[in-house]
Amino acid sequence: MMKTLHVQTGRPYEILIERGCLESCGALIRRVSKAQKAAVITDSNVGPLYAEAVAASLAEAGFQVFTHTFPAGEGSKVLGSIGIMLSFLADNAFTRGDLVVALGGGVTGDMAGFAASIYMRGIDYIQIPTSLLAQIDSSVGGKTAVDLPQGKNLCGAFWQPRLVLIDPALLSTLPPRFFADGMAEAIKYGCIDNAPLFERLEREDARAFLGDMIFSCVDSKRRIVEEDERESGRRMLLNFGHTLGHAIEKYGHFEGFSHGEAVGVGMLLVCAAGEQNGLTQEGTSRRIQNLLQKYGLPVSCEAPLETLLELAASDKKRAGDAIRFVLLRQIGDSFILPLEMNRLPSFFGINK
Repeated sequence: MMKTLHVQTGRPYEILIERGCLESCGALIRRVSKAQKAAVITDSNVGPLYAEAVAASLAEAGFQVFTHTFPAGEGSKVLGSIGIMLSFLADNAFTRGDLVVALGGGVTGDMAGFAASIYMRGIDYIQIPTSLLAQIDSSVGGKTAVDLPQGKNLCGAFWQPRLVLIDPALLSTLPPRFFADGMAEAIKYGCIDNAPLFERLEREDARAFLGDMIFSCVDSKRRIVEEDERESGRRMLLNFGHTLGHAIEKYGHFEGFSHGEAVGVGMLLVCAAGEQNGLTQEGTSRRIQNLLQKYGLPVSCEAPLETLLELAASDKKRAGDAIRFVLLRQIGDSFILPLEMNRLPSFFGINK
C-alpha cells in the first residue's frame, strides 16, 4: 500500500513510499512532469542493478531517456564531476522543460540535485533513493552539494525535488555496512524529536518494522523542513552529530568512516560533552552508544578530539567565531548551542 507525504515548501512536492514502486516509476513521474527528456544519473554500483529498469519504465511513459553513470563513492563528489554532468545534459540538448532523475544513494542525490539546480538556472529533478540513508534523510529537503578540499558539502544549493519515490524493496541489495550507515540517521531522528522511535529501535529490530521506520523518519524531516526550508533555525537540529561527524570524515580524507559511522560517533561525542556540562540528562550518551552498537556502528574513532574541533572550524554550521552545535536535553528533546571557538576545549573537556 502506497503511503504519501506532502511537503509544503516553496516548491511543494510529494514523497511516495511503496514496496515495488520502482517498477512503475515512469508512470508516477509522468503524473508530475510534461518533460520530453529524462536524464538518469546514477553511480557504478547502483546503475548495473536498477538503471535499466528505470530507463525502461521512463521510456514506456513517453520519456526520451539518457543515462549518465559516474564512479561510485564520496571521491566523485567534487565540482569536476558536476561539470561532466552539466556537459552531458548540454550535449544531449536538455532544455529547462526536461528533468533529471537521481537514482542512487546520498552522493548521487546530492550531485544530481546540484547539477539540476544550476543547469539553465534550474531544471526539475526526481529523487529515487536506493540506500537507507538516502531514503530516510538525504533525498528529502532539497539540500544539494559537493565537497571542497576544505570540507564536506561546502558548495551547493537548496533545490527541492519535484517528486521523491521510496521503494523499501531496494534495500534488500544493500551490504550490511550500508544498512548500518543509514541506521545512524534513524537513531538521529529518535534523538532529536522522536523518543517513541528511539525506544522502538531499542526494543525491536529495525528490519522488522522497516516501512514504519522509513515513514517516521521522513515525516519528521518533512515537518522540520516545512518550518525552516533554508536552515535558518529549527532545521539545524537535523545536524545533530554532523559537525564532528564531518570532521571525522575529513580526518580520514573521506575514505575511512562512512557518513553514518562518522555521524554516530559525532552524536556520542557531543552528547557526552553535554552531560559533562550539565546540559544533557545523565545516561543519554550510554543509551545512544548501546543503540549504535546494536546496529553495528562504531562508537569511537582514532582522531584526537582536539584535531576534530580544529577541523570543525571550517564546517557550514560556523557563524563568525562560533560553531552551532546541536545538543540533547534528553532523548527526543534537542536544542542549538552556539559555542565560541575559545570555549570549545573546556566544553569538550580538553585541558590546554
